[in-house]
Amino acid sequence: MKVSIIIPVFNEENTIIKILEEINNQVFEDFSLEIIVIDDCSQDSTVDLLKENSSLYTKLIILDTNLGKGGAVKQGVLKSTGEYILFQDADLEYSPRDYKKIFDVIKRFNAEVIIGSRFLSPEYTRVHYFYNRIGNRLITLLFNLLHNSTFTDIYSCYLCYKKNLFDPEDLIINGWGQQAEILSNAVKRSSIHFEVPISYNGRSYEEGKKIKARHFVSVIYTIIKKRIF
Repeated sequence: MKVSIIIPVFNEENTIIKILEEINNQVFEDFSLEIIVIDDCSQDSTVDLLKENSSLYTKLIILDTNLGKGGAVKQGVLKSTGEYILFQDADLEYSPRDYKKIFDVIKRFNAEVIIGSRFLSPEYTRVHYFYNRIGNRLITLLFNLLHNSTFTDIYSCYLCYKKNLFDPEDLIINGWGQQAEILSNAVKRSSIHFEVPISYNGRSYEEGKKIKARHFVSVIYTIIKKRIF
């Protein structure tokens, strides 16, 4: 079974090669990886590093216009050929060693949507921002109320779903709200949902963390809108 790993990149010269090497170090008996990197107009040496290390990925998409994380993700999904889509940030907050847990529930239970949760007894979790944690809890609670689900961490990077659940051409959000759009589409069109525990080494803002409090509003709006329509 092929899984397409979608990696949007913007100014990640310090980590992109390390994360690609870690992905390539994973070996799976029944799964193959299609690694798709999308550069969203990086202004550092990210693209040069990627071109120098072309053996570490399957496809490199270099965007002419900065589309935002969601826009970059959409371009990657459109070019993917895997049966499943799995998102991977270009930093080192999440470890590809946890892919195995996601793939196990696909193999054992034919899971259609899988989230890697940072709150289900992970091996380790770096202490991170209180307000980020509260915001995550609130949007997860709202999503669960509207979808009658029991997820614990809907804004984890590790969201994996069956590609054929919906047409990626229908995605309209280019910002941080896109993950809520994708998850809403996938959950509404499927019935077998799982979470698995994953570890988390969160970055500080000084180290390059990009999500901000203002993104919370767009996520809430997207969750409500997608449930109504």
